[in-house]
Amino acid sequence: MTLLEEQKKWRLLKDFKKGKFCFLIGVENWSVELKKSEFDSLCLSLLKINQQLLGIKDELMDEESITLELEQLPWYILLEGKKNEWSLMFVFESQEQTRSFEMYWPIPIAQKLFHEIKKMWESMD
Repeated sequence: MTLLEEQKKWRLLKDFKKGKFCFLIGVENWSVELKKSEFDSLCLSLLKINQQLLGIKDELMDEESITLELEQLPWYILLEGKKNEWSLMFVFESQEQTRSFEMYWPIPIAQKLFHEIKKMWESMD
């Protein structure tokens, strides 16, 4: 399954025929391939930081700035923005010490890509 949104400058690919690195996430001029276990842990971390946001969202004014952090190895996630528009920054440290990388999803890509990843992950169960 490939999701490509040219106007939003992001892409999401799932291809189990590729073998070990079967997920691709790309934003603007970069992309990264993930193993299924890495994709699963990313999804769980995204759900947790979204829960943090939902837990405080009703208390926030529209223009109020927020910063949320989540460290759940192998991921560190930083959400910054406002209650209805935010960006995400990720740091990945491989538990196998094979590679590390950083990703950044700007506003408005972060919200759309989060929802598409969640939908893809839920469809695999």
